[in-house]
Amino acid sequence: MSHILFTPDAVATTLERIRAATPLVHNITNIVAANSTANALLALGASPAMVSAEEEVESFAAMAAALVVNIGTITAPQAAAIARATRAAQAAGTPWILDPVAVGALPFRARVAVESLAHAPRAIRGNASEILALAHLREGHAEPPPAGRGVDSLQAAEQALHAAGRLARATGASIVISGATDYITDGTRIATVANGHTMMTRVTALGCTATALAGACLAVEPDATAACAHAMVLIGVAGERAARHAAGPGSLQVRLLDELYHLDRDTVTREARIAILAP
Repeated sequence: MSHILFTPDAVATTLERIRAATPLVHNITNIVAANSTANALLALGASPAMVSAEEEVESFAAMAAALVVNIGTITAPQAAAIARATRAAQAAGTPWILDPVAVGALPFRARVAVESLAHAPRAIRGNASEILALAHLREGHAEPPPAGRGVDSLQAAEQALHAAGRLARATGASIVISGATDYITDGTRIATVANGHTMMTRVTALGCTATALAGACLAVEPDATAACAHAMVLIGVAGERAARHAAGPGSLQVRLLDELYHLDRDTVTREARIAILAP
């Protein structure tokens, strides 16, 4: 039964697999997130590589255990690298995840995100506005719905659930909608994760970090919906624990890395709030 994959014990097993395998996670990400995501992957137990040169990405995506693509500060050279890397990942069977940052805000990033869907992402993670916009654009609409303000979402996660289901069925990807409660769906099953802390919204790039951690989980867990749910638990539990003693967003950012490093089976099984709602 797939329900077994959506338990605290399953999350702990994924964490242990990451620590044992030290998967190589190839990141093509934005300049705001690069340092944070690399450190978070290291703290969790993965091995990050921040390779974005067009001349290098094809061979690296093929050898990596997972690829993370983030369009937050997209440039034309990076767009070309993303096209090469995602094609190479698809050909090699490397699981990859897309973070369509602010996809509804500007047409260039919208085109890059929609075109990348042709290369079979295993997962997509965004906030409600980003998922609504990406689903709308993939369905052929010239303009995204007026659903967001850059990287900020104007919708609650559950409001994007129907669009996420359509996007999942159309692309074959598992979709993560980040929010106060995270929703993860493959178009049939729906999982929820209720871990996290509101102070995390005051630290830049923590959504991008969640995407990177999902890449690490995809490297060791073949069920993409479960892998993404496990990643949201791991960063959510770490964020909750960091917030207990943080004076504010600055100390939370540092403590988050420490908490990712110290996560273990006992902590995860005790504090994970993960559930499966469907089928």
